[in-house]
Amino acid sequence: MAKTASAGMGIYGERRYLLDATTAYVMAAALTTQPGNFGVTVNNSGFKNFNETKLGLAYARNLGSRMDVGIQFNYYSYRVPSYGKASAVYAEGGAIFHLTEKLNAGIQMYNPMGTKLGKDSDEKLAAVYKFGLGYDASENFFAGGEIIKEEDKPVNVTAGMQYQFAKQFFIKAGFLSESSTVFGGAGISWRNLRLDIAGSYHPQLGFSPGLLIIAKWGNKKSAAGSDNTSE
Repeated sequence: MAKTASAGMGIYGERRYLLDATTAYVMAAALTTQPGNFGVTVNNSGFKNFNETKLGLAYARNLGSRMDVGIQFNYYSYRVPSYGKASAVYAEGGAIFHLTEKLNAGIQMYNPMGTKLGKDSDEKLAAVYKFGLGYDASENFFAGGEIIKEEDKPVNVTAGMQYQFAKQFFIKAGFLSESSTVFGGAGISWRNLRLDIAGSYHPQLGFSPGLLIIAKWGNKKSAAGSDNTSE
């Protein structure tokens, strides 16, 4: 988010495994300012018998030309009509290191304190740690990978690539090692709008289609407010 040069908003919807009960929606918006960029996220998934919601408020900025940092505070809750509900407030943070003009590395810590769900519950949200590398081989091709360690789970590796074969058109593909899931998609951008059609396939659970729409508006943030404001 630190590299976002203009305000914008995106909405993503996914019908996981083609089931209404596992449908998920995400909305995110970003606002650029001279001291740094602010963002808000809203996540919702589930159905009438089980529902999860997460609200997030984020801040990110450049720390020189070699490093970007960000932090997000979240409110998470779930509701089960026949059981009850629980909620928690926690934080996550990360940094991106620009090792070279084309190679970048990133780290992220999600809920490192292991926040509990509710005052009187022993149930807690898992802590997650991530490390990733991204390589811009050219203006048209990007490849990246990520190592993910979630508390009490095996290490998961995800990798992907994106190729822009025309000014407005691009394709992407990748995989997740933990569930042997493969994913792919294609998109089109026109002026300040972008549309992505995506999908993933789980060997046992099946296909999950998704749709993403991003819109940007306003003037781009001037270079005076940041050491590097390129998108």
